[in-house]
Amino acid sequence: MSEVQSSAPAESWFGRFSNKILSLRGASYVVGALGLCALLAATMVTLSLNEQMIVALVCVAVFFIVGRRKSRRTQVFLEVLSALVSLRYLTWRLTETLDFDTWTQGILGVTLLLAELYALYMLFLSYFQTISPLHRAPLPLPANPDEWPTVDIFIPTYDEALSIVRLTVLGALGIDWPPDKVNVYILDDGRREEFARFAEACGARYIARPDNAHAKAGNLNYAIKHTTGDHILILDCDHIPTRAFLQISMGWMVSDSNIALLQTPHHFYSPDPFQRNLAVGYRTPPEGNLFYGVIQDGNDFWDATFFCGSCAILRRKAIEEIGGFATETVTEDAHTALRMQRKGWSTAYLRIPLASGLATERLITHIGQRMRWARGMIQIFRVDNPMLGSGLKLGQRLCYLSAMTSFFFAIPRVIFLASPLAFLFFSQNIIAASPLAVGVYAIPHMFHSIATAAKVNKGWRYSFWSEVYETVMALFLVRVTIVTMLFPSKGKFNVTEKGGVLEREEFDLTATYPNIIFAIIMALGLLRGLYALIFQHLDIISERAYALNCIWSVISLIILMAAISVGRETKQLRQSHRIEAQIPVTVYDYDGNSSHGITEDVSMGGVAIHLPWREVTPDHPVQVVIHAVLDGEEMNLPATMIRSAQGKAVFTWSISNIQVEAAVVRFVFGRADAWLQWNNYEDDRPLRSLWSLILSIKALFRRKGQMIAHSRPKKKPIALPVERREPTTSQGGQKQEGKISRAAS
Repeated sequence: MSEVQSSAPAESWFGRFSNKILSLRGASYVVGALGLCALLAATMVTLSLNEQMIVALVCVAVFFIVGRRKSRRTQVFLEVLSALVSLRYLTWRLTETLDFDTWTQGILGVTLLLAELYALYMLFLSYFQTISPLHRAPLPLPANPDEWPTVDIFIPTYDEALSIVRLTVLGALGIDWPPDKVNVYILDDGRREEFARFAEACGARYIARPDNAHAKAGNLNYAIKHTTGDHILILDCDHIPTRAFLQISMGWMVSDSNIALLQTPHHFYSPDPFQRNLAVGYRTPPEGNLFYGVIQDGNDFWDATFFCGSCAILRRKAIEEIGGFATETVTEDAHTALRMQRKGWSTAYLRIPLASGLATERLITHIGQRMRWARGMIQIFRVDNPMLGSGLKLGQRLCYLSAMTSFFFAIPRVIFLASPLAFLFFSQNIIAASPLAVGVYAIPHMFHSIATAAKVNKGWRYSFWSEVYETVMALFLVRVTIVTMLFPSKGKFNVTEKGGVLEREEFDLTATYPNIIFAIIMALGLLRGLYALIFQHLDIISERAYALNCIWSVISLIILMAAISVGRETKQLRQSHRIEAQIPVTVYDYDGNSSHGITEDVSMGGVAIHLPWREVTPDHPVQVVIHAVLDGEEMNLPATMIRSAQGKAVFTWSISNIQVEAAVVRFVFGRADAWLQWNNYEDDRPLRSLWSLILSIKALFRRKGQMIAHSRPKKKPIALPVERREPTTSQGGQKQEGKISRAAS
């Protein structure tokens, strides 16, 4: 981290890479390099099955011996070892396992091989991307706030409810930044009168264009022409920023004038369908954590950070130089970053969540969002391929290529799941090898790829869960992939619905019916294989082949069942999601009584606090003021205690005006350290992860109305890696301490 903590601009990717390579010194690494060279040569050598088994066991032993050390060098060594073992497997597949005795067998065998080639290609690209995550730290701003740049905060909206948008607007208005240097804009493509009235009431500015051309990209481009700030902070209308957003992130933009984009993570305070509907949901990292915790940090090393559409600061000069946000595809964000980087601009990633939003509530909505992402990234691949054209370094080209082609996963995923059916139904052996040969070549390849990924991903993504995430969407994305490759101009931007409730438990058949059909076919194939093993007289080779394909079909069926389980939607009645937070507070009632306590969770609806207080029932509520000091700000928030028993009290906020609402937003969402524990999950252990995946299927068979017990990971304190400045004035030009105190009075 030392190389990025300096206030000097980041050095070139080649310089950083050279320094990393030169740092790999010592006799142990010379020996390791020689050993890896020997293994590379061995990938082309023909071995007997016994010899291959010895090589496989040696490589596994090396993994466990070397993997005990936790260091970047160890990770690189294990990635190279995994790549070589996989190359050994690939050599065997290409030279010894293809059979063209019949056209059917030849076509099926080549189809599976192409799917495996895609998987290996993505594996190698992921190792390349994550070879040295940058772990960029915040840079300090100039001591004199007069030298800080001007910022326009854009909050685009189309058809979202005002109840969602207003929280983001109030959060943005509370960001600590000189009031004469920041403006908050509601970009309303819905042209709604109530939004214009709200903007006037709260002090934000309102922009509505006359048409909706080019959807979000067009909305942003119109706003650029009507604003003047040096930088633009873009927030999706449900992404509520912390008050420290600009002070923590803007240092890099000020220090390095060549950075066009600084992206921060997308964090969600509400559970996604996987977390909410599966029994192990809260014990498993959210789907997006891998991208924002590992991949984007790795991209930053190669100067290839992607713009993700929200929670990012962009330099106006860079946007204007490329003619505005890209409008040729439905993923204007990544395409815009690509165009800026082609012009020589740099990008940066700060792995600190500084805003939080709403995850997709329904599985079908989640699938629809991913379909749009897939369509957009494949469109960019077709119309502005990163491997072609000028302006990009090799590292940037490969990172973008990985991002775009990763959305081709649907077809290979279906092939992997369905492959055992070729033998179970049609006796087509699509891998022309004995089960023993498959074991000694394929198992080491799978072991190293899974175990190495567990070392790289740590607590950001658990083993085997990628299979579930992909399977949920695969059959929907097959058509999108093919159509977009053939007709890249088709498709339009769709807004993801958020903020809804689900009044009753239901099974989302529209989101799961393809996988249900697939699972029935897979189950029939498994029954066919078991019947052959039990009742048919098979020779030893056929028996082993049936056994191998039955095991394969069981694995496919487990993945399909887990994917179907996500469609068992649980009730979601809360408009305001609870957020776990331990905040010291003091509660005062109007009779002068007071008590100190610690909050358990907070929301826009109220707060639960652990504190000793007399028994209070909903029939006899108590008017109180909750006092807290957060980020140097003294807050007094009016509330009503609705019940209190056994050392825990529950309150609802008494929100009477916008000032009180803004104060509650800052208390719930605006704390500088609000989301620092976003990845407080234990490191991945593949066997435990596999077991949790199997347990997740229980959600499919739970009784109607049965609640899922979500045990959250234990919290541990995490320090913010930057010093906070004294609170500045708010947009209204008044001290925020005074504003909040008056709101409570």
